[in-house]
Amino acid sequence: MDNFNFYSPTFFAFGKERENEAGSLTKRFGGSKVLIVYGGGSVVRSGLLDRVKASLEKEGIAYVLLGGVQPNPRSGLVYEGIELCKKESVDFVLAVGGGSTIDASKAIAAGVVYDGDFWDFYCGKPIENALPIGTILTIAAAGSEGSPDSVITHEDGMLKRGASGDAIRPKFSILNPALTQTLPAFQTACGITDIMAHLYERYLTNTVEVEVTDRMIEALMLTLIHEGPRVIEDPDNYEARANIMWAGMMAHNNSCGVGRSQDWNSHNIEHELSALYDCAHGAGLAVTMPAVFTYVCQHDIMRFAQAAVRVWGCQMDLYHPEVTAKAGIEALRNFLISIGMPKNFAELGAKEEDIPYLVNTLCNGNGRGGSISGFVTLDEEDCSKIYQLMV
Repeated sequence: MDNFNFYSPTFFAFGKERENEAGSLTKRFGGSKVLIVYGGGSVVRSGLLDRVKASLEKEGIAYVLLGGVQPNPRSGLVYEGIELCKKESVDFVLAVGGGSTIDASKAIAAGVVYDGDFWDFYCGKPIENALPIGTILTIAAAGSEGSPDSVITHEDGMLKRGASGDAIRPKFSILNPALTQTLPAFQTACGITDIMAHLYERYLTNTVEVEVTDRMIEALMLTLIHEGPRVIEDPDNYEARANIMWAGMMAHNNSCGVGRSQDWNSHNIEHELSALYDCAHGAGLAVTMPAVFTYVCQHDIMRFAQAAVRVWGCQMDLYHPEVTAKAGIEALRNFLISIGMPKNFAELGAKEEDIPYLVNTLCNGNGRGGSISGFVTLDEEDCSKIYQLMV
């Protein structure tokens, strides 16, 4: 296990009707004028936005609204939010929605207190200061409600890139599983896939002797395998949604990733798909992960075989561990298909003829030097072959 620092100060309010505490929690963490960031219709139609506003008003907290966050959130709305915060002297950002809304809110919070272009943070500059952030989660997926991370798509070039810093960990996050019960099955499945990807990205490590975090990751994967089909079959299953929601947070606040190298190549490869085609991130990951894992499994057959046995219940073939490793990858693929995820480029809406463009922006965009690094370093030829496996 490697040396590590771990700092995760977010206050979590979990359970039914906890969104009614948004005002008191905002006051507790120093907010006096709030920018409420949200997506669109569902937050309004469900009455959630009205409940949040009433909670703030009850505590005497002023607010301004910024709606219109899209899936794969765009830089244009971030710039708009930064200017609105400065104009209105906002001192707290409250995200009401899923990962896209939270990620946009984090970018706004960092950009308000920075003299330069917020995009600098998405080109490698660490985020050291930001306005305080709170979240009210409406979909279990990205884990942004507990993480120091944010992903934004810049409309100039449609580059989808990430930024990180403890300054953008939320001060509080309200997690009410009941808020996710109206989600379509496809969105629920996309969320489950994203959570599974966050776990695999940490599981694929070159660090030895990381048994504690291995076992934590495996337990969370087993939870998703159990609860995923239950919630697809019965969308009103509160307990299944509760377990998935907490698993989503645990998967990405990095408690499962400390002391070990991590991968993130599947995410980087998928980001080009959702940036170009505007597909759901989870759907893109469902197609990407099996292809990446198939391509790189020879790098550490025993790690893939371990996952196959411990997570997917495959029989260990001691004489041919590669057979076990591949069985585990196939089990992942079949699980994702079983909950309604796409299995190839065609079902994702991607095009084989775009592969050269995808590879170029992946390996060379934002100053990358012709490759991406993680569990395995992948050059342009490697990435092209991986995209071909998705066709």
